[in-house]
Amino acid sequence: MRVVLMGTPAFAVPTLQQLLNSEFSVAGVVCQPDRPSGRGKKVQVGPVKALAISQNIPVVQPEKMKDPKLLETLRAWEPDVIVVAAFGRILPKIILDLPPKGCLNVHGSLLPKYRGAAPIQWAVIHGEAKTGITIMRMDEGLDTGAILQQEVIPIGPDETAGELSVRMAQVGGTLLVSTLRGWVAGTITPSPQIESEATFAPILKKEDGLIHWEWSARSIANRMRGLSPWPGVFTFLQRERWGIWKVEVEGPETGIGRTASGKLQAPGTITAVTKQVICVQTGQGNLNLLEIQPENKKRMSVSDYLAGHRVDVGMTFLMAKEEDCAM
Repeated sequence: MRVVLMGTPAFAVPTLQQLLNSEFSVAGVVCQPDRPSGRGKKVQVGPVKALAISQNIPVVQPEKMKDPKLLETLRAWEPDVIVVAAFGRILPKIILDLPPKGCLNVHGSLLPKYRGAAPIQWAVIHGEAKTGITIMRMDEGLDTGAILQQEVIPIGPDETAGELSVRMAQVGGTLLVSTLRGWVAGTITPSPQIESEATFAPILKKEDGLIHWEWSARSIANRMRGLSPWPGVFTFLQRERWGIWKVEVEGPETGIGRTASGKLQAPGTITAVTKQVICVQTGQGNLNLLEIQPENKKRMSVSDYLAGHRVDVGMTFLMAKEEDCAM
């Protein structure tokens, strides 16, 4: 049984590794082109490509999926099935129809929930208690293919999307090989997705990390977890941009807080400052900031920041710099 894997980032590595450890033959790997990354903008070899090269597996990196050279290479590899894991490209019909056993996708959600580019992140952002891996038979739609197998995975209450992704990648590799065996043996019957239950997980943008302090404390905490490690959440204190990396929700989420005199406090107002914590009023409940990243500085604990900087009760976090708000 000859398999071609299409994938690029770390999430796809366990799938390739499990295929290499199995009875299947990996004929080749397709990755996205190497891209510049990091502060130095140096071109980096992706994790899947690195593993493939170490195992002497041929790798191709097409700019376009309809590149005639790609189609020529795929035909030469003669795959019985193509496996796709975190590849980030839509496959044209000519490729979907190429392998006799079709194209299977390792998707990071319990489809039809969270179709799209960022299913793990949006599940955490929305405060889901569980998610899962779906192995599906791909069609021309966006994650609309028939389901072959699924496995439920619980989400920890403080788990970030980055941490969850590592666990899910391992499950995805194991489930893919198990599914592939059943698919080849003819013991798995595809189940169509229920279209009315579909939800979507669009690609993440940096602006998705902007904190809206009128949200509840729990919603802000979930967004911080879902956008870690990228792109992260941020806010502004006076003229300075702050990244927020670790928080805790304080007590029952009871509504807008009041001062001792009974005056309403606006969301984003700092209500208390201790040696370890900056407490902020939200649209519902208080949020304790524990780890931050002030503009042009490294990530640090609030206690380390407060050792050299003053933050006063009554100061307010904003959605933009003060000068921008005044315009």
